[in-house]
Amino acid sequence: MRYLSTSYDLVYFQTFFEPTHLGTMQQQYRVILYYKFASLAEPEHWVAEHREWCRDHGLKGRVYISEEGINGTLGGTTEHISAYKHFLWSKKGFEDTVFKEDECDHIPFARLSVKYRPEIVSLHAGTELDPVTDGGNHLQPEEWRRLMESGEEYVMIDVRNQYESRIGHFEGTLKPKVDQFYDFPKWLDESGIEKDKKILMYCTGGIRCEKFSVLMKKNGYSDVNQLHGGILNYARKEGGKHFRGKCFVFDDRLVVPVNPEEQDPVSYCDITGEPCDMYINCANMECNRLFICSEKGAALMEGCCSEACRRHPHKRPFDPEKAYAPFRRWYHYFDRSFKSRADGQ
Repeated sequence: MRYLSTSYDLVYFQTFFEPTHLGTMQQQYRVILYYKFASLAEPEHWVAEHREWCRDHGLKGRVYISEEGINGTLGGTTEHISAYKHFLWSKKGFEDTVFKEDECDHIPFARLSVKYRPEIVSLHAGTELDPVTDGGNHLQPEEWRRLMESGEEYVMIDVRNQYESRIGHFEGTLKPKVDQFYDFPKWLDESGIEKDKKILMYCTGGIRCEKFSVLMKKNGYSDVNQLHGGILNYARKEGGKHFRGKCFVFDDRLVVPVNPEEQDPVSYCDITGEPCDMYINCANMECNRLFICSEKGAALMEGCCSEACRRHPHKRPFDPEKAYAPFRRWYHYFDRSFKSRADGQ
């Protein structure tokens, strides 16, 4: 099963890139993505401070903090997002934190979650991985495109889960059949990729490549390269050339375009088989499976992934006019008897 409950990274454009071409209408909200690998002696203190600050300023989203740094995505008003960036920049060791930012007509998060995590992105490699000193070579979007067009031999790896790469990917890439980022070490052991190959890797915003590039180098790969800023940074700088489909993001939007000239779906509705690249969570609260579904398929199955789920007593109400409305937690639809079901009460 897949739940839309964790975030590795989202990608937008760098804050130093001003969106002057987006039209005259100014949007009210901003969404930021950021991460910074830096040593933190008291991450629990950071968690408490960040939670209080974000709540006081009405920000929503997810922030993970550990001894190795911070990884977050937040949404709020333009004023409060700007204030948050300066708040983090004021912290010793985080003065050069890079924010990727996008305009939005609403805050695409239901709530705020600030948590301690042993890793700000969980690879579970069983060995220390330090992206600050041991990471791969960062390729700017222009360098990445030129390399793809050069005719040079390389192995390109999509460092995302298979439900992400299913709806969009670069041409000629390996798409590992993994369900979690921490499945990648095992996948690498079994991949059979020769150690002397030139490696290109990419993910949504860059943070997963930071960790996986270190792991590959520790496993004997010497020519390891990663796309700086991830897929959507590439989209902003290079127009998404050589990318097919769309990009999965971990907020209420779920899917965003990459290449304006290649927006046809590369995947298919799990219900009807028609071309589709939109995800929904199964309306059966006992299932919650994330699956690709067209509006027609959603109407046929009342938002469920199977006939059994459609007939399940814990099925959320379905509105065909809001087929792609974001999934919410059980208490939006059921009383406390739903929560106590596992205890046989």
